Amino acid sequence: MVVSDSDASGGEQEQGDTGQKPEGTSRPVTAAARRERRATARPAGKSAARADDKTRPSGKSGEKAASDAKGAPTPKRDQKPKKASVFARLVRFIREVWAELRKVIWPNRKQMVTYTAVVLVFVVFMVALVSGLDLLFKWGIGHIFG
Repeated sequence: MVVSDSDASGGEQEQGDTGQKPEGTSRPVTAAARRERRATARPAGKSAARADDKTRPSGKSGEKAASDAKGAPTPKRDQKPKKASVFARLVRFIREVWAELRKVIWPNRKQMVTYTAVVLVFVVFMVALVSGLDLLFKWGIGHIFG
């Protein structure tokens, strides 16, 4: 008995007389082993499989297949889909806005007071800064040209 690296259970696994794993017990580990396993499971080539397949339509795809298979041809690419009415689009827009507003986490009263105080302090600071610079420039221009 030999322990396999690919055995997930960590147990032991019996091997045949050839020294290889029994077929179908585990998946191939390497890409080369997967390719080899796929090659033995399918016909020699894709063209051979297609030649044997009688369910495929003959000729160019789209001539008979579109009319026979599903009944409706594929729409042209340059045709634009019809728009809904203005009223329907407006109602849809309002519904989407309402849905987005429900997702918002609204601040409570304490957070609102804190945010308002921060904004007011910032506005007072900016007014003071701009007023101070205005007075400084007024004084400097008065001394230079005055």
